Amino acid sequence: MGLLNQTQQNYYSGNDHGNYQFTSLDDIITQFQIAYVGEDKIISKIKRSDVAFFAQRAMQELSFDTFKSCKSQEISVPATLQMILPQDYVNYTKISWVDSAGIKHLLYPTSKTSNPLNYQVDSNNDFYYDINGNIIPSGELIVNGNFSHPSIGWKLNETGGGDDPQAVTTATGTSSDPFTNQIGWFWNNNSIIGYNLPQYYATKQYDVPIISGEQYTITYTISGYSSGSYNFVIVDENGHHSSTTSRSANGTYEETITAGDTAPALLYPKQSIYFQNTSTTDGNATIDSVSIVRVGSENSNVTWENYQSSTPSENNNDDYEDDTYWPLDGQRYGLDPQHAQANGSFYIDCVSGKIHFSSNISGKTVILDYISDSLGTDEEMQVHKFAEEAMYKCIAYAILSTRANTEEYIVRRFKKERFAEVRKAKLRLSNIKLEEITQILRGKSKQIKH
Repeated sequence: MGLLNQTQQNYYSGNDHGNYQFTSLDDIITQFQIAYVGEDKIISKIKRSDVAFFAQRAMQELSFDTFKSCKSQEISVPATLQMILPQDYVNYTKISWVDSAGIKHLLYPTSKTSNPLNYQVDSNNDFYYDINGNIIPSGELIVNGNFSHPSIGWKLNETGGGDDPQAVTTATGTSSDPFTNQIGWFWNNNSIIGYNLPQYYATKQYDVPIISGEQYTITYTISGYSSGSYNFVIVDENGHHSSTTSRSANGTYEETITAGDTAPALLYPKQSIYFQNTSTTDGNATIDSVSIVRVGSENSNVTWENYQSSTPSENNNDDYEDDTYWPLDGQRYGLDPQHAQANGSFYIDCVSGKIHFSSNISGKTVILDYISDSLGTDEEMQVHKFAEEAMYKCIAYAILSTRANTEEYIVRRFKKERFAEVRKAKLRLSNIKLEEITQILRGKSKQIKH
């Protein structure tokens, strides 16, 4: 009985091309049970779920160094010089940029830099801590436009009379509801919308590590303005508060203020931030793109900032064959080969899950060829027919080596058979062609007999 279940017309007019070379993992499991499980067979009894587990483990291991890696991703490197690792990434095989002719130029990893964490310190280089005792990292205290996070987001529809900007209620709204005659702050799509706000009605955020005497740059955008006057208030660890200039128009504003300018107010919780209407006229406006940064801690990582802004040594194309170096025999042979190239370099930050490129890669098309474990989706859970027998031996060895009362000589036998089949699969999948090797050897000035 043949294995093809469709006509040639259906095959060539469809999209499922070239899959005859593969066997699905489900078929591998079924065929393993037929060949190895049952009465008078090497495995008398086992659950299909157990076979499936060992089959997936075998597939993972074979994917790393036996199966051919066909996965790749192409991006145009942005000005940030960063690329997010693919969802199913395990390791890379090579990273290269592509020229106008479509030819790959290999990029080389650099081991001379990294992306370490950077923390905020005071004038004595002592760490700053938040109210929970955790060291405060550099960068933004409030992420740009983050209004909806359940623990660090802004409190919504905060109301209070007179000078009291503290919360009494919270609520949310949607853009489809015009909030007719409603009073308060509402969140929608990373924007905070104020409706009919009495004086000093504020939206706020608690547990922000504001330190007395430190300067903070506050950047924000007011849009949809129709009435009111708005400012920011930051409160330090002592309860002292400082305010930005009140704004009464649409626009993007940036101000730097020093924490702790004004005496404590009992109504302000320590280490908190408010955005409020200061006018006696009811306020209506939207705020978005909020960013609050401690002055001097703008860069979250100095090492990475220096790396991406420098002109890499790869751009130095001096071949050292000039009147200075050429007469000095041997002087030019002290080069470090990883830097004696003009393609560029990269390193992978496993913590952030990003690839960082040198500055000469900006704007270029980069291709990441990488390895996955072949278990990311159901469609990729398939085995090349050259490695089918290796899968059976791997599953059998894994089952027998973990079962009680299995004779040791049987375990050793299947261990040897697994090793032999995996080795054979590697040779088959290496796809060596005699004509291609012959052509390469001709380029090496080797005599080829025919």
